[in-house]
Amino acid sequence: MKIALVHKRFDLRGGTEQVLYRTAEGLRDRGHEVHLFCGEFLIQPPAGVFKHRVPSFRWPRTARLLSFAVAGPKMVERYRCDVVLSFDRIFRQDIFRSGGGPHLSFIKKMMAQSPMSRRIWYKISPYHRCALAIEKRQTAATGHRKIIAISMAGKREFMEEYGVPENKIVVVYNGVDVERFHPRNRARYGNKTRASLGIPTMSQVVLFVGTGFRRKGVGRLLQMWTEQGGPDAYLLIVGNDAKLSYYRKVWNHSRIRFAGPQTRIEDFYAAADLLVLPSVQEAFGNVVLEALASGVPVVTSAAVGAAESLCGELRGGLVGDREGPEGLKRKIFWALDPERRPVLSQMAREIAEEHTWDRYFNQLEEQFHELRSQSEAWNKPEFGAACCGTEPPQQSTETLTAAPRRATWISKFKIKKLIFGFFAGLCAG
Repeated sequence: MKIALVHKRFDLRGGTEQVLYRTAEGLRDRGHEVHLFCGEFLIQPPAGVFKHRVPSFRWPRTARLLSFAVAGPKMVERYRCDVVLSFDRIFRQDIFRSGGGPHLSFIKKMMAQSPMSRRIWYKISPYHRCALAIEKRQTAATGHRKIIAISMAGKREFMEEYGVPENKIVVVYNGVDVERFHPRNRARYGNKTRASLGIPTMSQVVLFVGTGFRRKGVGRLLQMWTEQGGPDAYLLIVGNDAKLSYYRKVWNHSRIRFAGPQTRIEDFYAAADLLVLPSVQEAFGNVVLEALASGVPVVTSAAVGAAESLCGELRGGLVGDREGPEGLKRKIFWALDPERRPVLSQMAREIAEEHTWDRYFNQLEEQFHELRSQSEAWNKPEFGAACCGTEPPQQSTETLTAAPRRATWISKFKIKKLIFGFFAGLCAG
């Protein structure tokens, strides 16, 4: 099957980007012809996967968002793919995989946790207004044929915010590499990682992994560790943030470590006794499955989509919306009890083994075949030959990497006209 995967950027810096890479790689391994349509390629795609650079603006971010939403579908339709799977905000696709849930839900949750000045910014921000306008078109009946939510909470939000029919939304949980993330890593890399960070071997370690500290509740953890009566453990924060240097300067504490972004993240799970993810909003949270696969128990807020996978005694680590900082602290103390560690660790691994990438791809292919059978019945007007009118140009793999410079700029002039028109409509609305 010829499959188009669409996203504004191809790299490995975020959770959605990592899933996109794994999806391209896995579908290729299953014999599909995979085409990537991205505005930027910061890394090379997997071998055997075709890449197409979508002409779009790189700055400012609002122009980048809108230009990609317009140009992406227009470029994809030239290649007559059987299924178009979008990981980003574009106007038209067969399947929209929402890696972050509705942007409207995100805005509402962030406003509830923000001061007045920030709430006003969320209301008037051109970027957020543009994102919401694209999302409204994307979730309309003409914008998609199926939506993939990565949690039941995400599915409910699309139904509540945009009235998407339940039968048009399917939940497909992310997978986890149960070989890369494994309890045996604790003996191999745990003490070595601790030593590199100046953490004693016998001390307990609470781990946070993520990018974007404010939304993911890092401030609550830092406050807890500097208050009297906080956990007698080291807080290890792995990941990046625009204000990382500020965090390191202000929260300079003997039991707090900022490790920054890391590539061998499995080594840090090996050094941890507990993962904590107190996010305000998190559509899924791949780190939860990675920790579970590593045999590391989890304390997480109910707002995290991956929390749905917790069962049995591990649900004792769920922090309810109304429990607040004290509730989070109680859960951390509960999970750090050494007598609970063996049972929680075994249960964590068992849960992770149910969320393999094979299961993810089986569910994905099921959706592809369902849509393809429908396309054959009504000739797939969105992206098929009926829409394009002609066969796509035959090009080698090399020529697919980028359009000629002249054609790219012609496309950008067309996009610019669309952007001005779109913003005129926003202002009028």
